[in-house]
Amino acid sequence: MNDHTLTRSNAAAEKHDEDARLVIKGLGREFRTKSAVTQAVSDIDLSISRGEFITLVGRSGCGKTTLLRMLGGLLSPTSGSIVVDDRQLWNGDRVDSSALAKLGFVFQESNLFPWFSVLDNIALPLKLRGVGKSARRARATELAELVGLGGFEQSYPRELSGGMRQRAAIARALSTEPDLLLMDEPFGALDALTREKMNIELQRIVLATKSTVVFVTHDIPEAVFLADRVVHMTPRPGRIEQIVPINFSKPRDVELQTETEFNEVVRDLRRELEKGD
Repeated sequence: MNDHTLTRSNAAAEKHDEDARLVIKGLGREFRTKSAVTQAVSDIDLSISRGEFITLVGRSGCGKTTLLRMLGGLLSPTSGSIVVDDRQLWNGDRVDSSALAKLGFVFQESNLFPWFSVLDNIALPLKLRGVGKSARRARATELAELVGLGGFEQSYPRELSGGMRQRAAIARALSTEPDLLLMDEPFGALDALTREKMNIELQRIVLATKSTVVFVTHDIPEAVFLADRVVHMTPRPGRIEQIVPINFSKPRDVELQTETEFNEVVRDLRRELEKGD
């Protein structure tokens, strides 16, 4: 690997502890059936700074989504700890609701309610938290504009393209002003050109909101383009094999992907992932 690479996770975790938004220590998850125990994720140590964009890459089944679901309060760890802004997210199999309130989640499918308008979909988390109608609609309108959906506030999901539905899902996740945005292959179902545009838009949104992001993807160029650091996970059980710092300045434009240095990072990371063959 070239000089973009750190060989292991521990040094990087220590480096980021002082300004950490999220600290993961010794994290593991196993799944039990009557006949077997499967270790999906094992001994994950990672510290993520405020405003940092982390991408997770690795082979299918390496535990990226399992890790993200633990971070999102959807799946309890078997071992280890997750601390969000100095609060333990999990206490046994119980999740701390105050820590959970700091998180936003975007899935591969937009999961918008088809009978709600764009504006009402974006505002739904605020409604569930008891925010008044005028305040939540004002916030939803602001976010629709931020994600490029100005003028589509009264449209319904069926009237939107896939990329527009994902914009609405991102706006909904941002509605509660989360400290940490978790994204599970949010652009995986989009065509290449739409995905490219969404990467540019996501970068713009994250810079505007100063969000901290953990982003799962199978697409190596996408991982490198978006990230401050790329976290490479091994095949099952999922462990951190290496962390690659990405030092290109932001904001980045699509022309970066034609540059030799960018493609060297992508090539070297792909080579490391292929070592499992």
